[in-house]
Amino acid sequence: MATRRRVAVVGGGIAGLAAAVRLRDRGPADLDITVYEQSGALGGKLRTGELAGGPVEFGAESFLMRDPAGGESAAVALVRRLGLAGRIVHPTIGQAALAVDGGLRPIPGGTLVGVPGDLDKVSAVARPTPEADRDGGGPLLGPGDDVSVGALVRSRFGAEVVDRLVDPMLGGVYAGRADDLSLVTTMPALARAARAEHTLLGAVRAAQAAAPRAPGEPVFGTLDGGLSTLVDAAVAASGATIHRNAAVRELTPSATGWRLTVGPTRDAEHVDVDAVVLAVPARPAARLLADIAPETAEVVGGLDYASVALVTLALPEPALPDLSGFLVPATEGLLVKAATFFTTKWGHLRRPDGLALVRASVGRYGDEEQLQRPDEDLAATVHRELSAVLGAPLPAPVAGHVQRWGGALPQYTPGHLDRVIAARSALRAAHPTLRLAGAGYDGVGIPVCVRSGETAAEEIITALGGSGK
Repeated sequence: MATRRRVAVVGGGIAGLAAAVRLRDRGPADLDITVYEQSGALGGKLRTGELAGGPVEFGAESFLMRDPAGGESAAVALVRRLGLAGRIVHPTIGQAALAVDGGLRPIPGGTLVGVPGDLDKVSAVARPTPEADRDGGGPLLGPGDDVSVGALVRSRFGAEVVDRLVDPMLGGVYAGRADDLSLVTTMPALARAARAEHTLLGAVRAAQAAAPRAPGEPVFGTLDGGLSTLVDAAVAASGATIHRNAAVRELTPSATGWRLTVGPTRDAEHVDVDAVVLAVPARPAARLLADIAPETAEVVGGLDYASVALVTLALPEPALPDLSGFLVPATEGLLVKAATFFTTKWGHLRRPDGLALVRASVGRYGDEEQLQRPDEDLAATVHRELSAVLGAPLPAPVAGHVQRWGGALPQYTPGHLDRVIAARSALRAAHPTLRLAGAGYDGVGIPVCVRSGETAAEEIITALGGSGK
């Protein structure tokens, strides 16, 4: 009788769970799948909680509806696969603002993550320097080149466009600085266009034209009932055995595949499997790879992360603007870097009692000491700064919640994707039944993480000899 094949997925975030679903759908019919999650909760940064009697996201709040090429995003495809498409909802209000010069100004239209495609549209927020964006006789970016987003935009459009538009947009996603973040990793569509276009304005317009969006087509979606429903549905569809509070401390090759050492040192369990999807953050992955793939471990372990805190306040009938929220440039000197008016932005969350949920994101890369403040101090600072930006005192909150995400957001410096490709190639050559997946390698956001997990699963299926289905 043939022995059933076993795959371990180390990490129960959305990348790991997407890998488990793909393994179930396309892997061998007799495949045993086990997910090991170090914490007590699955879903990683997808976590729906409750505040003042209503649901609220304590982590990621939405997903992109389309991929960079203009097709359906991997997150939407997974939602459909899990039978949740009927629960997709979109923002009721999509207009956001920038907090600049002591007030709120609408984020200009026609930008690509803050990089203008029409310089006239951004003049109310920042003064571009169009004379610097000259045609130099060749593409902005060479075939294998990568630069920081800030360096490229600053050289072409000037400092104000970076500081007041691009930096807060990237900071809202990555908690990082535009001058440090890789163009190829964080803005792949613009990077592709920059390899052909001779001006930045031309590159932005080409990137926008490559993935046109119909008027009124929603950019973002979420699930009625919260994103934790996506997590629960993925667990059910995967048919995987789930182990929570199960830290994988060691990974060693065995005669037939891999041996995992799981749990505390004094009571460790040894588990033998045929293949492993390693879907944990880069540094824990590097520790597990240190002895078996030192070259890969060195590259993976060099990735840095930013920490953030999400402060949610339940406010009784506040006077909020008709906006989804606002972003704050670092030059404004505020602790808050972004705020979302949840019950304004998402119509399905509006409450008949007039209670409003407002969530602020706190923490930029390099400012982690600010996050050492007690919860009460963070909440009070957020309340004070929100009141200042809105120009009137907000009512005292009836409830609040502080969610800290330590080491949550990878910081992709220029050359990141080339380093990851090399690290994965070395790992694949040495260990064909071990794959890496997750935000640390491929980018942030639910669709990217889903695709990363699914790709790892497909490669494992191939390494095991195909689906057999």
